[in-house]
Amino acid sequence: MMEPLELARKAAEILNAKKARDIQVIKITEISSMADYLVIAGCTSSTQVKSLSEEVEEKLGEKGTAPIRTDGFSTGSWIVMDYGTVLIHIFHENAREFYKLERIWADGVSVDISDIITPDSAE
Repeated sequence: MMEPLELARKAAEILNAKKARDIQVIKITEISSMADYLVIAGCTSSTQVKSLSEEVEEKLGEKGTAPIRTDGFSTGSWIVMDYGTVLIHIFHENAREFYKLERIWADGVSVDISDIITPDSAE
């Protein structure tokens, strides 16, 4: 079983490899009991939202980790994947701008993932 930070970083790495945009990892352990980390990523199409979530589920599954539940797959604008200690949010850019989760969770601690994010995705 992966530790929460390891899981969040691995998810960010997978999202980066599939060209997700503006990937953020936020530690929320001190401000929420629902999870330890949020991973937030954006993309430009509903097809990409779905393919990113499928890739994350497949690659983390290969590591023996499966989501407890997922929601939003049918809409294609925002998918949330609940891994218990880590919540992964994959947004179409319009939905991400509308919901602004980074602002809602501004009291969380931003995790430095610059070692696993390529410059193109860190927009």
